[in-house]
Amino acid sequence: MLLILQRITKTLCLLFCEVVEWVGSQNVVQLVTDNAANYKKAGELLHERFNSIYWSPCFAHCLNLILKDIGNMSHIQELAKRASKVTVFVYNHVFILAWLRKRDGWKEIIRPGATRFATTFITLRSIYDHKIHLQAFITNKVFFESKISKTVKGKEVSSIILDNKFWNDCLLVSKLSGSLIRLLRIMDSDEKPSLGFLYDGMYRARKAIKGMFKNSKRMYKPYTTIIKTRWDRQLRQGIHCAAYFLNPHFQYDKENFCMKSEVLQGLVELIGNKDICPKSTTTMNEVRLFRDNLESFGKPIALSMAK
Repeated sequence: MLLILQRITKTLCLLFCEVVEWVGSQNVVQLVTDNAANYKKAGELLHERFNSIYWSPCFAHCLNLILKDIGNMSHIQELAKRASKVTVFVYNHVFILAWLRKRDGWKEIIRPGATRFATTFITLRSIYDHKIHLQAFITNKVFFESKISKTVKGKEVSSIILDNKFWNDCLLVSKLSGSLIRLLRIMDSDEKPSLGFLYDGMYRARKAIKGMFKNSKRMYKPYTTIIKTRWDRQLRQGIHCAAYFLNPHFQYDKENFCMKSEVLQGLVELIGNKDICPKSTTTMNEVRLFRDNLESFGKPIALSMAK
């Protein structure tokens, strides 16, 4: 089995090399592949041959795994089950759905997610957005006088819909996953290159979660640990930090710019690569001008393009 994997890895590396040589190594900065071990090794071999090309695993897949890990937390699984009971109950009874659809502003509860792991969180948000409609029906005499209101399922769903803690939890979970889902949509779109937005997206996601819990370490730690573990294990690379530093959209937002040492270290690592920056001293001087808004970087048109 090991021999087969080694052969597959070499074959993948040869394939990647052929593509790079066809395109031109000077035109390739990064290779993004699946997270499988053979792809990772092939990416490392490619970097050894072309030192100017960096390999990274799929960022969208990493985000999916983060959402999966958060979704597997026991309290979120229980919340999702309760939300599912409400959704199934509504869609299994035609007269309930008919009544709800007559209300102004009603939209369907079940909404497709960007991925199957994101669907849980998007559905929880959708359920929360229908809080007023659902509570209006449960407290209406149409439901109260119906036979299903007397059934075990009817009573259980009524209890869930009238439970304030259920709604508060739905809102909390949808908020803490919101920044991750937005980032996932950016990664999946082809509107613009996403490399320069990855580091900021992860940084803001963790910062937002901490703010939600008012910086209570006991409350936010279970969620930020999941994000940090996946980031450190799979995606934390100097090229992401360098791309963040060199993105004017973030560099000139001084109030929110991340000043962690790893950001500058990632940039220095990239500039120190002679295959990318043969004139590192000149490049560092240009970086200083860029950072401090000097010369052409300080002109109004340059600053306006950074927004």
